[in-house]
Amino acid sequence: MLDSSKDQNEERQLQAMLENGLNERDIFLDKQSGKNFNQELYQLLKRMIRKGDILYIHSLDRFGRNKEEILQEWNDITKNIQADIVVMDMPLFDTTQYKDSLGTFIADLVLQILSWMAQEERDRIRKRQHEGIDVAIKNGVAFGRPREKATEEYKEVYERWKSGEITAVKEMQDLGIKKTTF
Repeated sequence: MLDSSKDQNEERQLQAMLENGLNERDIFLDKQSGKNFNQELYQLLKRMIRKGDILYIHSLDRFGRNKEEILQEWNDITKNIQADIVVMDMPLFDTTQYKDSLGTFIADLVLQILSWMAQEERDRIRKRQHEGIDVAIKNGVAFGRPREKATEEYKEVYERWKSGEITAVKEMQDLGIKKTTF
C-alpha cells in the first residue's frame, strides 16, 4: 500500500516495494492524502485482504495521520482480519516477526507513540496552514471565486423573482448564469 499526495513522487516507495519482492499487480498506489482512511483504493484493499495476508506499508506516516484512526485500522487488520502488517522502513513494525507477548507489547507501545507523533505533525501542518491563510487575508489576498458584479439586467430579473413573478430556474436560464452565481 502506497499513499502519496498528488505532488509527491511515489517512485521511491514503489521501488522499495519491488525490491522487497512484491509483485507490481499487488501494489495499491493511492494518490489521495493519507489524512484519513476514506480512500477508495484503501477501502478496496480492506475488502480484499484476508487472514494470513501481509500488508506492506512503506512508512507509518503513509498509513495515516490521525492517532485514533491509525490504531483502529492497525487493530482491525491485525486482530479482526488477522492479517500481518510490515512497515518497511521500521523493522520493529513487522507483525510476522514479533508474535510473542513481549514483542507485541513493544510494537504496540511504539505504535502508540508514533501514531501520536503523526497526529501532532498533522496538527502542526493545519496550524501553519491556518496561520498562512490569516496572514494572506490580512495582506488583502482574496480567496474563493471572484465575485460577480450585479448588472442592471440581473437586478431587474432578481426583483421579478423576489416578487414571485418568475422562478429562480427561469431567472438563471434567462440570464445564462449558474445556481452558484445566482
